Order: sequence, then structure tokens, then C-alpha cells
Amino acid sequence: MSNNLPIKKILSERQLAPSKKLGQNFLVHRQTAERIVELSGVGPDDSVVELGVGLGSLTLPLAERVRQVIGLELDAGLVSYHQEHQDLPANVALLHQDLLKADFGELAAQTKGPLKILANLPYSISNLLLFKLIENREAMDFAVLMLQKEVGQRLTAQVGSKEYGVLSVLLADCASVKIIMQVGPEQFHPRPKIDSVVVRITFRPVPPRVAQLPPHDRKLLRRLVNAAFGQRRKTLRNSLGAGMINGLSREQLASLLTQAGINPETRAERLTIEDFVRLTNAVTDHPLG
Repeated sequence: MSNNLPIKKILSERQLAPSKKLGQNFLVHRQTAERIVELSGVGPDDSVVELGVGLGSLTLPLAERVRQVIGLELDAGLVSYHQEHQDLPANVALLHQDLLKADFGELAAQTKGPLKILANLPYSISNLLLFKLIENREAMDFAVLMLQKEVGQRLTAQVGSKEYGVLSVLLADCASVKIIMQVGPEQFHPRPKIDSVVVRITFRPVPPRVAQLPPHDRKLLRRLVNAAFGQRRKTLRNSLGAGMINGLSREQLASLLTQAGINPETRAERLTIEDFVRLTNAVTDHPLG
């Protein structure tokens, strides 16, 4: 058996082409697909949501391991192909749906538990999906995602590095992130110009670092993080002051930074999630007027 899946042959026979608009890069390496599923840790009792079924590279090995796969696919041509050929296993439910518009709460109800997600994502929507996962953290168990290497490095970046940013902080507030696999461009069709990584984002069980964070207003946290990194070369005194957080002046925010044990002259990339949470609570507790 060839180690490569017959992706090019199927596309040619069906007169289909990878969509540049949808950012499609099909995984063609059979062993890589099997390894991703293996590393995901899914088992026979699991119901898994696959975001972006494509031509089934991940779907087939996934269906062999789990009880049920709910697959979302936006490309009508690919959905039609699967429906016509009935080539997906009986335990795969294929939905013609935009994953960015999907109701994750409803999907969690269908799977009868927190979502277990696998996806080979179009790189153009990876940030949008990551924010969607964060917003739906309560409905999440874990997500195993194929991402652009650069994005994976941002998610796992350490404080003080140039890669450290908004997603690094917001994911640290609700999950743990680990790069579990490197994937070269030769394993896709069409071949991308960049390297890829597979990351595992674990929401449950709640990571110890997340469990130790005090209660805080997550919407305010996100506003503070966005403002702080919006002008990341500026000091926190200036970057936060420009955002008029909760109607507070630059001087008031500087005072609250100091109260939270943070130097107002430092920059956003020096702050840990614990720092941002302390600042969030300082702002929350500040009486207006």
C-alpha cells in the first residue's frame, strides 16, 4: 500500500481543485494522518468533531478509533463527493457547515460531553478559530490542530519572547498548549511554502496553572490584553492609557499597575497571565468617579 493517499487522483477524476479562497492544503501522507490521530489520545468511547473533513485524510483513521465522528465541511463540492460516493464510514456524520459559524454548545450537546476536536485548518482562519475555542472554553475538552508553525510557536511562546502575544496570554488563562508533531510541506497537496505543526490545546481536566488563577472578569482581561499588545512597543502606561479602559485615565491605570505589582514602564510581553489577572482584578475593584 502506498504511504500517500490518492488525493491528487480523486481531485483530477472529479475535476476538483484545491480552493485558494478556502486555503485548502490536503494532507496526503497516510502515516502522518494516522500518527496525528494516535497522538490525539482519542479512544473507542469518544465522539469527536472534525473541523474541515476535506477528502477524509484524518476522518478515516479517526473513524477507526472512535465511536462517532461529526465532520464539518464548508466546500460544497467535497460534501457532494462524499455523499455521492458514500466513501465515509457509517459512524461519520458529515455536515455542510462553516466551522466558524458552528454552534459549539450545540455540538457539545450532540456529542454528550465537552468537545474533542481535530482539525487540519486552512491557515487563513486559524486565529479566528483559536479565539472561537477560547470563547467556548466551557464547552471544550481539547483540540488537536494542524497549524502554521509560526502560529504554533506563538501559542507556546514564553514570556519575554517576540512570539509572545495576545493568544499566548488568553490561552494560558484557560488551557495548556503543547506542540506534539512537526509536519513538512511535502506532506500536503498543494505544497505550502511553510512548515506546519500539530498542537494539542487541553482545556479539561483544568490545567493546574489555570486552576490556581483567582476568579476574574475574562471579558475585561481580554480588553486589557488586546490594549497592552495593540501597541506592544510602548510601555504599559501608554498602551493601556490610550485604550481608556473602564474610563480610567493614564494616571489611574499607572496607579493600578503599581497596585498590582507591575511596573508601569514595562511592556506587555513581560507580563505573565498571573500579572494580567491581578491587573484585571485591580481594575475591576477600582471605584469609578
